Amino acid sequence: MNLNQIQNVYFIGIGGIGMSALARYFKFIGKKVSGYDKTPSMLTNELIESGIDIHFEDDINLIPKDYYVENTLVIYTPAVPKTHSEWNYFIERNYEVKKRAEVLGIITKDTFCFAVAGTHGKTTTSSILGHILFQSGADVTAFIGGIVENYNSNLIGSGKTVTVVEADEFDRSFLHLHPNIACVTSMDADHLDIYGTSDAIQASFREFAAKVEDKNNLFITKELPLDGVQCAINEDAVYKAYNVRIEDGAYVFDVQTPSEIMKDLRFGLPGKHNLMNGLMAIAMAKTYGTPTDSIAKAIASFNGIRRRFSYQIKSENLVYIDDYAHHPTEINAVHQAVRELYPGRKVLAIFQPHLFSRTRDFVDGFAESLSQFDEVFLMDIYPARELPMEGVTSEWLLCKMTNSNKKIVAKEDLLGEIKASDSPIIVTIGAGDLGEMVPSIKKILNENI
Repeated sequence: MNLNQIQNVYFIGIGGIGMSALARYFKFIGKKVSGYDKTPSMLTNELIESGIDIHFEDDINLIPKDYYVENTLVIYTPAVPKTHSEWNYFIERNYEVKKRAEVLGIITKDTFCFAVAGTHGKTTTSSILGHILFQSGADVTAFIGGIVENYNSNLIGSGKTVTVVEADEFDRSFLHLHPNIACVTSMDADHLDIYGTSDAIQASFREFAAKVEDKNNLFITKELPLDGVQCAINEDAVYKAYNVRIEDGAYVFDVQTPSEIMKDLRFGLPGKHNLMNGLMAIAMAKTYGTPTDSIAKAIASFNGIRRRFSYQIKSENLVYIDDYAHHPTEINAVHQAVRELYPGRKVLAIFQPHLFSRTRDFVDGFAESLSQFDEVFLMDIYPARELPMEGVTSEWLLCKMTNSNKKIVAKEDLLGEIKASDSPIIVTIGAGDLGEMVPSIKKILNENI
């Protein structure tokens, strides 16, 4: 497919974080962009403000009349049901209809492509890498699965020759990509509703890794069963971060590379998992040829991603952090970072489970990770693309938790319960619509300061 012949791009599920980045991209390069989403959100509001027409009713009469078969590309999210009227309208009329991952594959095929894979850390690593490349003057466009605070966007740059993409394992989407340099941050079991077993997930990651022919351009952590360049913190590796200390709330550390020692790098994102994400980005940028001083300046100026350990309130008496974590490993990483920064202080975790299948598959892991917090408010499961499953409930998860200071809190009661809590450190965690409540939570907490 030749994107130059496309005049219109229509999105079914335009409000998704990855979809909206593509929508911004096509709008920027001069295409007419519009689309559908199920519900309004902060992301759809931002897209509408940028001039993109969006509607929230599945109605074929709302599709623009000048979106003809020969000049329109339709992009859909796998979360859209097969009964969706607009999706069927385009399929029946033989429109060019593609998944987001397929379109990313087309865009990246003729560029120098950096691909960031892993069940955790994709968004942070790709954001740091995109920021480093952009700040160093590279002709880059980075498609990010989160809103990067430095740019208030999930799109970095407007380059034509270099791309940075998240290599998403969901639905095996990353196999559409054509990476020149890549990394794999982790291969934990996830998306078992798609893969069935953890062995199937690992096989898919190995297939992705095989797409990088020169293994000097594939970066991995030490524990992964892949052939690539190893990165580690305080352990022997080709790229090693060491002499790690905390100064004024930020990490300061050195990095051993194959050719030099990068001294006293400063990095503001908390948690050892983020330090590893930063190291991966440094290794890829260094391999590409980015100057050391450019890497150091960019790492120091990176402000993080919305909903990735994102500070909403940071005062002496009250701290409120919001995070997208939706897997036990990610919740453990949030807990480690909070304890490192605020030792000995009471922490309230508010968690909204995401997907019935994920809750079912990892219920024991969720129970163990959540039980580490001093107080837990557990919300109802956010279904996303799924129907309820018998016996899979937040009450079931709550019963498995060993923490005695825990309770189920309905969405409509959440603000009042938060206001009544005496915890000085509050963390909201989850990938559902809890993120839409962050401004309201922040407002009510500010009233208590």
